[in-house]
Amino acid sequence: MNTATETVSDDDLRVLAEQLGREPRGVVGIAARCVCGRPTVARTAPRLPDGTPFPTVFYLTHPGAVAAASTLEANGVMKEMTARLETDEELAAAYRKAHEHYLAQREAIGHVDEIDGISAGGMPTRVKCLHVLFAHALAAGPGVNPLGDEALALARDTWRPDRCTC
Repeated sequence: MNTATETVSDDDLRVLAEQLGREPRGVVGIAARCVCGRPTVARTAPRLPDGTPFPTVFYLTHPGAVAAASTLEANGVMKEMTARLETDEELAAAYRKAHEHYLAQREAIGHVDEIDGISAGGMPTRVKCLHVLFAHALAAGPGVNPLGDEALALARDTWRPDRCTC
């Protein structure tokens, strides 16, 4: 199901362009794939080819997953999750670990001073983007990003990583 690859084929780049509606930028690998083999999450360099710092190492590309994350965002899930981070110390600690994991994954690709210590999606203190949390959870696997795992579970009626909707 989640077969990450460090190589990116011409077909992967074609599919990513189709999914995004534009040419993909800075892709260094495919971090998660649909069960049919098409990209679901692109692994992106921390500095784009034009020199722009880019903190989002795991970029959600699958249209069904993007739509599911957008629906959850529109339904106020981010606000609820952020509120829980303020009161649930165990959740906050696990989310901080997810932030550290995200930073380590990006640092393994390359260091960019301008975004040092900055992950994505609002980590480690708030939830700003469920697309990032979906992507991180799909790339890292269960148990790494608790709110990403939770968001994926909330979306199961509309999109699931174990069912192809390509």
